[in-house]
Amino acid sequence: MEYEIGDRVQLTIQRATDLGYVVMIDDEFEGLLFRNEVFQPLTRYAEVRGYIKNIREDGKIDVSLRPQGFLNVIDVDCDSIMEVLKERGSIMLTDKSSPESIKRELKMSKKAFKKAVGFLYKRKLIVLLDDRIELVKTDQ
Repeated sequence: MEYEIGDRVQLTIQRATDLGYVVMIDDEFEGLLFRNEVFQPLTRYAEVRGYIKNIREDGKIDVSLRPQGFLNVIDVDCDSIMEVLKERGSIMLTDKSSPESIKRELKMSKKAFKKAVGFLYKRKLIVLLDDRIELVKTDQ
């Protein structure tokens, strides 16, 4: 096995377990995709792109549907939020919103949401209100 953490791989969903999903990695090795990291419906034999998250001492491989590391995912998360904001003008979510609401609306974890919102806020692209997030209005 010549995988390294962060490698992009092809995953085929084999079966659901209590922990998540057993997957075939590049049709060659078995791995585990943890349920708490899945924000989309998955069916048996579905093929999805994934990333090597961890190679344990016992040789078992953990995978993720998202690239690993802040810099690899922040752009994707920010783009997702900005896309919804440009379409709707606002998002009825805040840092107090439930993880389930964030997952349902944006297909990401609350942690990823908060990081992306913080990143966008620091760059003065969004306004944080008590009950929602809005795009900064610009003069055009």
